[in-house]
Amino acid sequence: MLNKKRSRESGEIDGSSLADIAFLLLIFFLVVTTIDVDTGIGLVLPPIPDETTEPPPVRERNLMKILVNAQGMVLINEEPASIGEVRDRIKRFVDNNGVDPNLSESPDDAIVSIKTDRRTPYNVYIDMLDEVMGAYAELRNQASMERFGVPYPSLEDNSERKAEIQEMYPKKISIAEPDEG
Repeated sequence: MLNKKRSRESGEIDGSSLADIAFLLLIFFLVVTTIDVDTGIGLVLPPIPDETTEPPPVRERNLMKILVNAQGMVLINEEPASIGEVRDRIKRFVDNNGVDPNLSESPDDAIVSIKTDRRTPYNVYIDMLDEVMGAYAELRNQASMERFGVPYPSLEDNSERKAEIQEMYPKKISIAEPDEG
């Protein structure tokens, strides 16, 4: 009697509710998961100009031309420069107020033109744009500190103070179409 083996039934899992559980888990993860949406470069574009209206004349003195070629070399007014020099040169150009006859007459007249080649490395273009935006940010922050004793980023978005600083240093940036390459 001791050698008698008992026959066991094999254990089975009821699969009828498995589909329901998988569906609930799928819904749960879809609801809980956040999807990061890549944001582009935040620029405010000017309105589309009328085809009948001619663009206003720009004096050569008030235009800083930045060219980034296919090799990632930076040329400012046809002179080689490093990306590290761009911010300081733009600040001097914009904040000249007519002192140096080779630089802009006033911050309101200063225009920075960026032109690239179609084969320009993307990271160099982004670095260049960061330097230009950083130059304007530093100029605005400096003006805000001198005028109000408060950093520019801490001013309220729709305040008169912020509008005043933006009017002192308007961002006039021209991003020209790349040359065919």
